[in-house]
Amino acid sequence: MPLITSAGIGSGLDLEGIISASVEAENTPKMLSFINREERLQVELSSIGAVKSALSQLKETMEKLSEPENFNNRVANITQPASGDVISVSPSSDITPGDFNVEVTQLAQGSRAMSTPGAFADSSAVVSASGGTLTFAAGTNSFDLTLDAGATLSDLRDAINGAENNFGVTANIINTGTEAKLVLTSSETGTGNDLVITNDNAELDAVSTVANGGGAGGMSIAAGNEAQDAIIKVDGIDIVNDSNVFKDAVQGMTITAKQVSEVGESAKLNVAVDRESVNELIDKFIENYNNLVGTIAYHTSYDEERTVGLRGDATMRSLGDQLVGALSSTLTDAGPFTSIFDIGLSIDNDGYLEKSSLVRSLNDAMDTNYDDIGKAFAGDNGVAKKLDELLGAFVDSGGILKDREQDLNNQLDDLEDDVANHEYRMTELEVRLRKQYSNLDVLLAQMQSTQQYLGAQLASLPGFTSAKKSS
Repeated sequence: MPLITSAGIGSGLDLEGIISASVEAENTPKMLSFINREERLQVELSSIGAVKSALSQLKETMEKLSEPENFNNRVANITQPASGDVISVSPSSDITPGDFNVEVTQLAQGSRAMSTPGAFADSSAVVSASGGTLTFAAGTNSFDLTLDAGATLSDLRDAINGAENNFGVTANIINTGTEAKLVLTSSETGTGNDLVITNDNAELDAVSTVANGGGAGGMSIAAGNEAQDAIIKVDGIDIVNDSNVFKDAVQGMTITAKQVSEVGESAKLNVAVDRESVNELIDKFIENYNNLVGTIAYHTSYDEERTVGLRGDATMRSLGDQLVGALSSTLTDAGPFTSIFDIGLSIDNDGYLEKSSLVRSLNDAMDTNYDDIGKAFAGDNGVAKKLDELLGAFVDSGGILKDREQDLNNQLDDLEDDVANHEYRMTELEVRLRKQYSNLDVLLAQMQSTQQYLGAQLASLPGFTSAKKSS
């Protein structure tokens, strides 16, 4: 018997509506259940993600607060003399805070050699007809330079400046109008580190400081152009160095001489602990902690106007309790501070951190016990280390919230499979109903056809009359 795809054509009944209503009655409640379940899972997943993000931000700050070196930074405040900047300073965490007067009496310089007057008419003058090798040396540095036969003064200049192993010799040609002078400047500073140029061919004596046969060459270093040391005075004490960078002239400090001080002038240097950076870290800690508290409250509090993903969640309650517990833990080896609240912090009635001055302000604590503040946060029993470990248990790989996210994603995947399976069952149900109602439709059509046939046969019998309508 053929399947009627448009149910009701044969019988005239609204079988399509019956099939549709039957499938809808089976499908709608289940799909609504799937939609509600997916919404709950998505909201919970979003809430977990928001809390995890807030935890990660706080953990990043706690990692910094748990590092002792972040409390040992030093800042150098320099008051330069009226004549200009004479020094720059880079203090390390090893330096003891204090005040210093620094004067620059001499800058380090490299040597400067110049060719003998009248040695070269112009830059095209040949320095060696047959070529040869020049050796440049200053201090512990040296390099060799081989010239081709017929090399000119300008060829020599370019060869020196382009030499790969050049340690810092710069060549220039000065044209006076009547002659060309070769000028060589060495970057090697420090007394006794004058540039020395030797050769293996007497033709190159004019561009050497030492002649091939011994004695002076054609290049000479004039008085005042010799390499020299730098000299500074720190609180009246002379300090000599072969460069302008004085490392540990004051222990833990690098001082760079920039220009010679005018007579009677000096730079005033104050080295202090970097309180501003510590204040900024603590402010960031308070900001991130309060953001976490607010995020947890938003995603756990009852609200009629929105779906709350973590309302009544035991993990969030436990996290809140552990945060307060870590903050309130007793400190050891932190001087007079027995808890984090002794350094000028407090918690308000809503659980938010704030700076307070009820016991003492943070600035007061820094004034009297700066080093102990570092121990309160970054010590072996410090709050920052405890909080960092606690937060890691929630957000690190394998942490509580990481596992929670994975479980929710797995449930969403399972839900997707459940929806697909349900849709398949609904398709099968419609096919089954169509087959059943198709058979009914054909049967009713046959019955109607038989009825019409019998009526026609009876009407044709002798003496059969149909009832007349009353007038």
